[in-house]
Amino acid sequence: MRRVKLDRIDRRILRDLQENGRITNVELASRAGISAPPCLRRVRALEEAGYIRGYHADITPDALGYGVTVFAQVGLSSQAETDLRAFETLMASWPQVRECHMLAGEMDFLLKIVATDWDAYQRFLTTKLTAAPNVSHVKSALAIRSSKLEPGVPIEVDGCVPEEVEGH
Repeated sequence: MRRVKLDRIDRRILRDLQENGRITNVELASRAGISAPPCLRRVRALEEAGYIRGYHADITPDALGYGVTVFAQVGLSSQAETDLRAFETLMASWPQVRECHMLAGEMDFLLKIVATDWDAYQRFLTTKLTAAPNVSHVKSALAIRSSKLEPGVPIEVDGCVPEEVEGH
């Protein structure tokens, strides 16, 4: 993976792709102020350099019957690197676990889990998660609603830093 020094055009390409992964190369090039062939070369270079991990569709969970989202804080009995990796590997194998973040602090991991309903989550919790090797405790928090779902990161273009909330 070679490193690419990002200029204004690369940052614009990244921002536009992050906002709309289905944008055509012609439209992307137009927004970046370059022609289509060099735009495509830049996108490929950004992919090869690891700036772009992939492309996906943002599916509405309810549309497929996943009416419950739970954030589970998981504590492990052992924090040895092999045990941490084993837990991460197990979480990666369970499709209900949509995100897995290792944390510093009281809890070892924060998981985002989807389920069809509360009973399905409880079955998952009792038969899989709490029964998993090295899991010592789990705290579950049911998401009531989501008011912001923003993928990716803020991307500065033309020296403009995304605005911060005043006082923070």
